[in-house]
Amino acid sequence: MLKDRTAIVGIGETPFSKHLEASEFQLACRAIKAALDDAGIPPSEVDALSCYTYEETPEFEIARSLGMGDVHYLSQSPHGGGAGCGAVGHLALAIAAGIANVGVVWRSRKRGARSKRLWAGVQSTVTDHWKWSRPQGLLRPVDEVAVLTRRYMHEYGLTRAQLAEVALSMRAYAQGNPRALMGGRALSLDEYLGARMISDPLCLYDNCLESDGAIALVLVRADRAADGPQPPVHIHAFSQGMKAQHQLMTDYHSADPLRSSSWSCAANLWRQSDIGPGDIDVAQLYDAFAPLVLFSLEAYGFCERGEAGDLAARGELRPGGSLPVNTSGGSLSEVYLHGMNLMTEAVKQLRGSAHTQIAGAKTCLVTSCDTTPNGALILRN
Repeated sequence: MLKDRTAIVGIGETPFSKHLEASEFQLACRAIKAALDDAGIPPSEVDALSCYTYEETPEFEIARSLGMGDVHYLSQSPHGGGAGCGAVGHLALAIAAGIANVGVVWRSRKRGARSKRLWAGVQSTVTDHWKWSRPQGLLRPVDEVAVLTRRYMHEYGLTRAQLAEVALSMRAYAQGNPRALMGGRALSLDEYLGARMISDPLCLYDNCLESDGAIALVLVRADRAADGPQPPVHIHAFSQGMKAQHQLMTDYHSADPLRSSSWSCAANLWRQSDIGPGDIDVAQLYDAFAPLVLFSLEAYGFCERGEAGDLAARGELRPGGSLPVNTSGGSLSEVYLHGMNLMTEAVKQLRGSAHTQIAGAKTCLVTSCDTTPNGALILRN
């Protein structure tokens, strides 16, 4: 059983920026070394490595450059924004099973370069699963999410003012985070409503940042974690999810396109857990696009279907609300690294060291991308 048998004992982050001179490989090495230093563990003890299938920094280069020894477990998790919790969860399972002892998971990204963005590789002839959406003009992930959002608005009456509260909440948290790219740049409702459309009904502020940086985590078994220099953050439960007949982000043809893979993930996650939605003190919900936060609130049981807009509009996502969400500023206002900054913020909150600390935080839900095959973790201190 995985429950509470492993813990995150180290976190490392590079600077975040619109453009960094260092390569993705250099950034990855710096973040991993910082995480190991935070954990008080030398690179020579690392024997497990986990990352994204989208990661372009080879494990063997990482291991050789940082001075790691023999490695006993290698894993990659798929689907970009859907991968973060999976990469951590796979590593936790290997360590809990005794396959390895010290594991590192990382994500390094220079997304500020236009050539590094997913849609930069769109071809004139499409033969894979994208053939069901790209000929209709849905070329970017934002276009696909915009269609789902418009349908949600039609079904449940969500307004743009309600949707705005997601971006406004994330930006408010970023003002207390000196590492956030949008720190010092407040956002008002009028500015949000007046912003240019990226893919109707999603405007500029509903979209994640294009940014560079790297993040890493170090995991060990719980019995070792108690001896480390940092308060351990235990992995209480983990699941991945992919609904029947899912088609990446374009699941428009199912009986219920608004019932995403997060519903499958959530049901299995809570099944394993001694902690329920009402016991979660703070949540880090994947927010490459603002509507994904609303979709996740419903999928993970924090409100009924169609009620997420009202919940957000009441200020429940902000400090003092019933569920503080993305307390670093998230992908909308801190940095976009396929959700890995949500993981480090979760650890900071449960250590009690976050810049925008939620008093008494003991439990945290972390999710990956709602609209892709995905994953989620329940963490506790």
